[in-house]
Amino acid sequence: MGEADIEAVSAVRVRGWQAAYRGLMPQTYLDGMSVAADAERRRSWFGRRSPDVVDLVAESAGEVVGWASVGPARDPDVAPGAEELPDPRPTAGELFALYVAPERIGTGVGRALMAAGTDRARRSGYRALYLWVVRGNTRAQRFYERAGFVPDGAEETYKVGGSNVPELRYWRPLTPSDIP
Repeated sequence: MGEADIEAVSAVRVRGWQAAYRGLMPQTYLDGMSVAADAERRRSWFGRRSPDVVDLVAESAGEVVGWASVGPARDPDVAPGAEELPDPRPTAGELFALYVAPERIGTGVGRALMAAGTDRARRSGYRALYLWVVRGNTRAQRFYERAGFVPDGAEETYKVGGSNVPELRYWRPLTPSDIP
């Protein structure tokens, strides 16, 4: 992903949130999401992100149709020392995001991004990959479970539009035999 992809990635992310989180987050928050505002935040973050974070885009006919982001796990219980990056280097990675344009769900874009993200995590030396999924997002939960992820029992809640949104943490081991 390059800086030129930011606007398109933000469009995929915003539309993805609006489709995936309907009924799971306040509708007024989802309706108020702005591609321009998301792109502005992403541009600011893009220049400051860790070099250990990898952003991947999926394209079709020159159009961005999906985005994934992978890097070192942030949770201290699975990546001791994560708060003091880069040393000691975490042995666990995190899939920070995986979004597919809603009209492309079920076409293999998500599977391709998952495979590429998992491969990047493995090549970065991570022995496990973690992710967080909004509780009730059954489509995403099924997708991650088909990719070998299982819930590890950790749960968190964060605020979105004034409401608490619960998330579940999933994980899967990464071994050299996982390479497709």
